[in-house]
Amino acid sequence: MQEKLDESGIKGGNAGNPADAANRYALADPAEFARNMVKVGQQSQKLLTDFLKRQTTAGKEPIDPLNIAAPFMALVKAMTANPQAVIDAQFQLWKDFMGLWETTARRMMGSPADPVVIPKPGDKRFKDKDWQENQIFAFIKETYLLTANWMQDTVARIEGIDDDTRKRVNFYTKQFVDAIAPTNFILTNPEVLRTTLQSSGDNLVKGLDNLLDDLERGKGQLSIRQSADAFRIGENIATTPGKVIFRNELLELLQFTPSTEEVYERPLLIFPPWINKFYIMDLRPENSFIKWLVAQGYTVFVASWVNPDRRLAKKTFEDYMREGIFAALDAVEQATGVKDPNVVGYCIGGTLLTATLGYMAATDDHRVNSATFWAAQADFSEAGDLTVFVDEAQLDSMKQQMENAGGVLEGSKMATTFNMLRANDLIWSFVINNYMLGKQPLPFDLLYWNSDTTRMPEATHLFYLRECYKDNNLARGRMVLGGKKIDLTKVTVPIYLQSAKEDHIAPYRSIFKTTRLFRGPIRFILAGSGHIAGVINAPVAKKYQYWTNEKYDGDLKPYPKKVEDWVAGAIEHPGSWWPDWDAWLSRQSGKKIAARRPGDGKLKTLGDAPGAYVKIKAT
Repeated sequence: MQEKLDESGIKGGNAGNPADAANRYALADPAEFARNMVKVGQQSQKLLTDFLKRQTTAGKEPIDPLNIAAPFMALVKAMTANPQAVIDAQFQLWKDFMGLWETTARRMMGSPADPVVIPKPGDKRFKDKDWQENQIFAFIKETYLLTANWMQDTVARIEGIDDDTRKRVNFYTKQFVDAIAPTNFILTNPEVLRTTLQSSGDNLVKGLDNLLDDLERGKGQLSIRQSADAFRIGENIATTPGKVIFRNELLELLQFTPSTEEVYERPLLIFPPWINKFYIMDLRPENSFIKWLVAQGYTVFVASWVNPDRRLAKKTFEDYMREGIFAALDAVEQATGVKDPNVVGYCIGGTLLTATLGYMAATDDHRVNSATFWAAQADFSEAGDLTVFVDEAQLDSMKQQMENAGGVLEGSKMATTFNMLRANDLIWSFVINNYMLGKQPLPFDLLYWNSDTTRMPEATHLFYLRECYKDNNLARGRMVLGGKKIDLTKVTVPIYLQSAKEDHIAPYRSIFKTTRLFRGPIRFILAGSGHIAGVINAPVAKKYQYWTNEKYDGDLKPYPKKVEDWVAGAIEHPGSWWPDWDAWLSRQSGKKIAARRPGDGKLKTLGDAPGAYVKIKAT
């Protein structure tokens, strides 16, 4: 078994004998291999020709849209000013390689030896057994890991650069070391090399076909398929019965058909992020959050945001408040007669809801009874790796890109950003599977949804990035909407805050800071898993866990400043957090009444759920 690393990440190991696996690397059919290499050459020529042609017709793009040059120039300057640190780092790398060469020599002599370095927990790249059993591949793996760890540790320890620059340097250094991993190259990936030899190169022919298809679908930009196209919205995903009861330029409001004879009097209104489509909450029936909520006796309304085109480029964050949240609140009242539903905001939908609650407090508007936030940030001072994409230079580049695209940010741009946060899982694993192994991706509803991207209006998106990520004005009380300065300390409605332990988009440390912004009773919980699975975790699956701390639940006593103090007194519960929220939400929802059906109120139905907006593609 692999043992834990010490602090340096260096220890002994045994890579095994390669003789037992040697016959697996024999070329099956030399003649067929030669024919396939001719096909690969022809396809590669077509690929290069198409690429060059598209570049001559492409719009003008910023030279360095991610502003990578500036932080690395600062790093070089800091390294030049501190040469001893660089010398010490190089000496440490030399010592580590000497240890690796010594260990490898012992293995070659037939002596058992433990690995010098092992992958970090959760690293799936080296699961093929030849990474452990074949001496050559074991040496390649350990050489890479030593170099990658050394490179990241070295740039992280260089003094003389500010915190923001250090974050960007660390992030892009990791992107670089992930890209040069031996798993990403044919001759140094044992699975790919075996497949190439055993199939006489047929995998590479199929892989190039897949690559050309993805480039064609992305109109010259690489659009990696993460899931087989096996899903149809409204047919095998997003199938919970319901109706569209309201529509404007920004959203369709869906009301779902009850599955119980009685429902709670106060309805539930959910605002998902407009960065993605609402049906993450309604994938398969057994994992559908919407279906589960309906079954608990709630009258559920969900905003299905439009996929905006250039006609909506000037829509603002305030428009999303007025034509989104306020319009939906008015529609729910017309449909049910209830003026103050319980409201949910997910991700950026939750950030919008937070700002809206501040505006409503400033205007004495009491149309929200309680608010729940799923993976939603209000204080962005510790907002995680996404902050590396938000500085003035990058915002100017993004503005230029959006203007070139007619005033919208193309969905593929945002998808690439999110994929970079987990590059090994969401980029390189598919490069290997689709292009190097020549396989088709498996049907996976969550990844299909992840690839079903949406655009962003320029005015809304730049406001959000500047006000929240760059300047943190929402938390600081400096954001202005409708002429009102937003003061979240004036918000006193009951609040339920959900966060997830492994969320890389809305880190739980960031979400916890919200507990000190509002002044009403708050319940904060920490769920297992990440940004999606931490939220979409049906009780029937019996997966993960969640933590609560009853010391602060629903009390007006201030939460601690540090999340570690909350965690220290937290209690772990197995399974989904949904029943915990149901227990809290039911207390906010009033008595039971006869079930309402869409169309029973003052609004006529406009069509079946999931509606038309969700089916608008980004490209």
